[in-house]
Amino acid sequence: MHIAVLGAGAWGTALAISAARQGHQVSLWARDAAQAADMQAQRQNSRYLPGHGFPPTLAVAHGALSPDGSTSCLRSASLTIVATPMAGLRGMLEQLSESQAPLAWLCKGFEAVPQGVQTPGLLGHEIRAQVAPRLCAGVLSGPSFAQEVARGQPTALVAASEHASVREALVGAFHCATLRVYANDDIVGVEVGGAVKNVLAIATGLCDGLNLGLNARAALVTRGLAEMTRLGLALGARAETFMGLSGLGDLVLTATGDLSRNRRVGQLLAEGLSLQQAVDSLGHVAEGVYSARTVVQRARALGIEMPISEGVVALLEGRLRPGQAVAALMGRDPKEETL
Repeated sequence: MHIAVLGAGAWGTALAISAARQGHQVSLWARDAAQAADMQAQRQNSRYLPGHGFPPTLAVAHGALSPDGSTSCLRSASLTIVATPMAGLRGMLEQLSESQAPLAWLCKGFEAVPQGVQTPGLLGHEIRAQVAPRLCAGVLSGPSFAQEVARGQPTALVAASEHASVREALVGAFHCATLRVYANDDIVGVEVGGAVKNVLAIATGLCDGLNLGLNARAALVTRGLAEMTRLGLALGARAETFMGLSGLGDLVLTATGDLSRNRRVGQLLAEGLSLQQAVDSLGHVAEGVYSARTVVQRARALGIEMPISEGVVALLEGRLRPGQAVAALMGRDPKEETL
């Protein structure tokens, strides 16, 4: 199988390495010419995933992308992977709208909208429906840190799409002895899980940064899962999806793992850094920072209560300080434990 991975960040690179190790022909495309040249020379991604050499079947690509897939790295590809942040997904899907090969994106989150714009931000499958309705596409999601996949440590992911051909292509490309890929046709649930868990991870990072204890972290994860499920059901997802890898699994990893960027943002805010300082210190994108406001907007429009997510937005926007955000959650009226 020939796989084109468009985007040479840590996660795209890790999956490209994993697939190439299985003998697939992989083209790893970088937008930046200097980065592409450096990867070609060093046979590793020293900028985003240093220390992990490229297998012989992984080729580095660069250059303009054509909508019909005639670009060299796309021409013979039987699967295209879009490995950009959420902010770049719309543009990539527009460019690839006429592609005939199955396509999947890796980003998790809602599309951010400018301050003051009333149109709600969209999930990946909603963007595809707008700009590339004829494209057979889906998402590859689940609990995964790039470094562990690149090292070949055991990982499980979910291939979600309404198109069976996309699910089958993703399983064929990435399923191996160290990476299990489960198919799921509930793309709404899988994408909601991937988006909301990033916001909740900021909350748990704040909790850990303030040394509130393991009891508090467990409560945040559990009630956060309830928030995620409520929003997903309102958007048409199935409840059982949130008990799986892209729901509970990804939430636990991102909310507790030391490699989590979103959790780290919460920790840095608890230490007194500004949001800009926290983001700048990462060197990578923390999608929860950009998705939080849209998560809350979508929930409000549907009449869904998401107090933890609301608290994260107030914290990110500077309307609450870390201690105040915790006090606001703990000060809510008693209620029965329900979704």
